[in-house]
Amino acid sequence: MGNKILNVQTLSSAMLKILTVALTVAMLFLFLSAGPVSDTVGSGYDSGKSSFSVRFGEEITPYHVTGVFVLPTQNLEIEASGFSTDTRYKLQSHAGQHRRLSNHSWEWQAPDKKGLYPVRIIDPELADTVLLNIFVMVPRSEKKGDYLNGYRIGKYPNTPLNGLEAYRAPRGFIEVTPDNENTLISPNFTLRQFLCKQAGDYPKYVVLRERLLLKLELLLEEINNNGISANTFTVMSGYRTPYYNRSIGNAQYSRHVYGDAADIYIDQNPKSGVMDDLNGDGVVDYKDAALLYDMAENLYHEQWYKQYIGGLGAYKERYPVRGPFIHVDARGSRARWGR
Repeated sequence: MGNKILNVQTLSSAMLKILTVALTVAMLFLFLSAGPVSDTVGSGYDSGKSSFSVRFGEEITPYHVTGVFVLPTQNLEIEASGFSTDTRYKLQSHAGQHRRLSNHSWEWQAPDKKGLYPVRIIDPELADTVLLNIFVMVPRSEKKGDYLNGYRIGKYPNTPLNGLEAYRAPRGFIEVTPDNENTLISPNFTLRQFLCKQAGDYPKYVVLRERLLLKLELLLEEINNNGISANTFTVMSGYRTPYYNRSIGNAQYSRHVYGDAADIYIDQNPKSGVMDDLNGDGVVDYKDAALLYDMAENLYHEQWYKQYIGGLGAYKERYPVRGPFIHVDARGSRARWGR
């Protein structure tokens, strides 16, 4: 009787081991066949988030790459923030001067010449890096009349709208050349996407505010999390020079001339030059822009999103000139239209 019990126990133990191995193999097969793990569902989309965040000036980026725009010799405070307060982060820069303030913060002084100066913040424990693509701008004072180095910019209003700081003329202009126009200024956007549509040779000049880039990345993540596949937005209109903005009959104080606005749509599948059929009704029209608008509006219910407050508008299609699109900006106050 004792031997029978022992045999049953041995058999049960063996069967359990076999089942455990089989289950492990099955789970491993499912894991490998599922492909890389992602926190979003968008095909080809990568949020580009780092394991730690970096504050520069008044902005905080959670991304592996972010564009930063400063004036010559400007001092910029940079601070890393991660899970451990004991981590001694590293700053790697081949230009400009910097001094360490703490284990996770520095003061970096920009070179006195315009150009692109990458700065890397490194977490040695996690072997992770945040790249700040820092552009030293050309100061506004170098503009002669309507022109900067042969590129027509036009004139900014002498008086800010309602005296608001957000409507003051920009401090400087980012010089864009064939060598730097494809530089990543966030995980899913390049400098070139925000160029003014006006004709002109290189160098070109653009005004951009970092908060717009961070806002666009958050919106892109939101739509992917809601089942719409897109690895970037088509920027139909980013920066506009005052000269170009006036030539197309737009409002004098348009946020586009201040570098924190973008007219965008999703043109992913198929690439057609107009908005995708987002709602799947077989027609590309205002309803698709409205869907995108609503996803952007939903973010405003999140407390952490309050710093990105700004304008949001939806526009109907005007074939054959253009399809539907939405406008987003980071003006610092709420504005809504077209919905």
